[in-house]
Amino acid sequence: MANANALEKTARVGYAARGVVYMLVGGLAVMAAVGAGGETGGSKNALASLLDEPFGKTLLAVIALGLLAFALWREVAALSDADNRGTSGKGLAIRGAHVISGVIYLGLAVYAAGLAFGWATGGGGQGGEGAQGWSAWLLAKPFGRWLLGLVGLGVAGAGLAFIGRAWTGDVTKHLHYAPHQRGWVVPLGRAGFAARGVVFLIIGGFLVVAAWQSQSSEARGLGGALRTVQEQPYGWILLALVAAGLFAFGVFGLVQAVYRRIDAPDVEEAAGDAKRAAERGARKVG
Repeated sequence: MANANALEKTARVGYAARGVVYMLVGGLAVMAAVGAGGETGGSKNALASLLDEPFGKTLLAVIALGLLAFALWREVAALSDADNRGTSGKGLAIRGAHVISGVIYLGLAVYAAGLAFGWATGGGGQGGEGAQGWSAWLLAKPFGRWLLGLVGLGVAGAGLAFIGRAWTGDVTKHLHYAPHQRGWVVPLGRAGFAARGVVFLIIGGFLVVAAWQSQSSEARGLGGALRTVQEQPYGWILLALVAAGLFAFGVFGLVQAVYRRIDAPDVEEAAGDAKRAAERGARKVG
């Protein structure tokens, strides 16, 4: 039980850290949209912006620990099926996406720690250097175009799912909150998922184009997606709306940190699940 409580606290810290990152990204993009400074960058740019702030390196160190906690929880939750996703095709797809998400947030945690302790420099790419890097790596592999195209379709599909959830779904499915809080929690979640869906849809579309043209330079990350929005007619209004939605998703992350229903498994049980999953994978490969 103590191990489960430790994992629950880890998950809550992780949700809060992810929320802070989204608030930074959204807040900076809103400022850029209204001409008050800021930038339309991705998560790394947002983290790097803290270097110029008072106690910036301390904040980065704290965020790095939080993102590490989120990465750990993503892996544990996916392998132990803590959210009861099941073993249907949809359930396995969501759990697989969470495994990938955990790896991504682990990399972001390492980057934040690098900024805090001087291992990395600021300026994590203005639009898609990260996406272009791994897209180029994937394109160089056998069937790389097809794999990249499938990744793009998967990201775009996730974007559509987020938009659908924002429009008609239950954005508070995993939350325990008082009835009188529904009036602001639900709109906050809908705005956040809608904006996140738009961004995922744009990123997925660029990945499909990169696969179609076999050009990794066409790939875009979060910053590139925001700049694409900004470049449209009345782009500053569209950017302000999407960025405000991302900020809302960040605040929603803080709500999740407090009110999310977390069925954390025992650490030893989770380790056993991971070991058995690895053994099954090894047998399939063999």
